[in-house]
Amino acid sequence: MSSAPPPALLELLAAGLAELSHPRRNDAAALTSLARLCALVGAWAGQLNLTGHRGPEPVARDLVLDAAALDLVIPSEAQTLADIGSGAGFPGLPVAILRPAGRVTLIESRERRHHFQRHAIRTLGLGNAVALRGRAELLPATGHACAVAQAAAQPVLALRWLARWVAPGGVAVIPGSAARPPDAGEALPPGWSARVVTYQVPLGGRERTAWIARAPSRG
Repeated sequence: MSSAPPPALLELLAAGLAELSHPRRNDAAALTSLARLCALVGAWAGQLNLTGHRGPEPVARDLVLDAAALDLVIPSEAQTLADIGSGAGFPGLPVAILRPAGRVTLIESRERRHHFQRHAIRTLGLGNAVALRGRAELLPATGHACAVAQAAAQPVLALRWLARWVAPGGVAVIPGSAARPPDAGEALPPGWSARVVTYQVPLGGRERTAWIARAPSRG
């Protein structure tokens, strides 16, 4: 996987980040790493049943650029992120690439997907990402500025898992579709506040929503 990514794939990712006006849109190293991630997932998807997306371009359009759009929704000051039930590593791996000064923790209970995450971290040289194997509700939790659960569980259950990994003053993020915005309000812990934001995946992608709950600051 050390060969240069196809120019067309780099151009696709660059166009998507440009449409988002993402701060990393002109970062050649980030674009190359994102393209290599697309190739990795595309190559391993069928073997490990990582995702239904086959080939680097669908992975770029539907997974990587989706994660890049979500990255702009996550507070910019959140430099530590826990990705609960991260599956093939989304959105956590793209966020680790797009936030090189940050730290990302991938949490996945399924062995094969966990091993893929570790392989991707090594292959891409992501020193700011770590993969943990286990269930988010059972592993010893450490506080992060942001914890996200994308399609990991129903919103109410997802929030219970996320709350363990959110530091005081941090946020829990549950992405969803525009047609069915996630809402875990009934499970909101005392002192937390929540809002819903809408965002657009670039290059004709889906309109999405994110339910964002902020924990109270300590004291």
